[in-house]
Amino acid sequence: MTYAPILLFVYNRPEHTRRLISSLLQNQEAAESELFIYADQCKDIASAQSVQEVREYIHTITGFKRVNLIERTENWGLARNIIDGVTTQVNAYGRVIVLEDDLIVAPYFLRFMNDALEIYKDESRVGHIQACDFTHAPTLPDTFLIKWTGSWGWATWARAWKHFNPDGTALLQELERKQLTRTFDFNGTYGFTRMLRRQTEGKNNSWAIRWNASLFLADILSLNVGKSLVQNTGFDGSGTNCGGGGLYNSTLWMQPLPVSLLSPIEENLEARKEFQKYYYRTNNFWAKAFRRIRRTLKGDFGA
Repeated sequence: MTYAPILLFVYNRPEHTRRLISSLLQNQEAAESELFIYADQCKDIASAQSVQEVREYIHTITGFKRVNLIERTENWGLARNIIDGVTTQVNAYGRVIVLEDDLIVAPYFLRFMNDALEIYKDESRVGHIQACDFTHAPTLPDTFLIKWTGSWGWATWARAWKHFNPDGTALLQELERKQLTRTFDFNGTYGFTRMLRRQTEGKNNSWAIRWNASLFLADILSLNVGKSLVQNTGFDGSGTNCGGGGLYNSTLWMQPLPVSLLSPIEENLEARKEFQKYYYRTNNFWAKAFRRIRRTLKGDFGA
């Protein structure tokens, strides 16, 4: 098998980056995988030292088939960096595995991703692979198909990435025209439409919500896991989107996770119900109020 290149996006978190690389090197396939590291430039003096520390570290990384460094000379921001990096490499290689610096992966993460990329390469209705589960729903199968894309440890093909539309306004208008906003929001239990609207208003710059909406509108599914091969360690205040209150904790599955071609290729509606229940349980009024009170008691007076 020719292994998909791994794209890693880093900025100013040296310890997170070290932990991720260490976990990747526990994967047997790392030695046969090309690694592309996109290092963004600092946006202000305050982040200059940590950005430099990250850059010094990535120059020492070994253990992969080849390490390619793309060091930006100006601050691109995560969205522009990811869109450019994925577009460049998926067009060159046909498929990519994408990671950010605040993740930790299980020892069989690369095996799963490469197996899934190969098995589903010709399934045009499957456009995304997501290896993180935070619902902890015991009824979820090992793998299932769903109209939703997670952004923590994912992979795609060139044939699917061509559906990506960076124009959030056009995506929002199409969702509203087709009266799909409630479905997009898991029956109103999570504000994905609001997130997209805020992107169009310049209140966030999420590439992930635009990727989610792009595939949703194209009726393209994601292959997801019921056992998590990825852990997000970024909810510690170190990143742009921090906080979380333990909502997205996951337990790493440390064994191989087999991939088979699911049939028929259609959304698993029971899995969708599990996500809906999870989002309702964690995003209803009382759950949000409780988290706000708890943060206030800890001295966190942010929004």
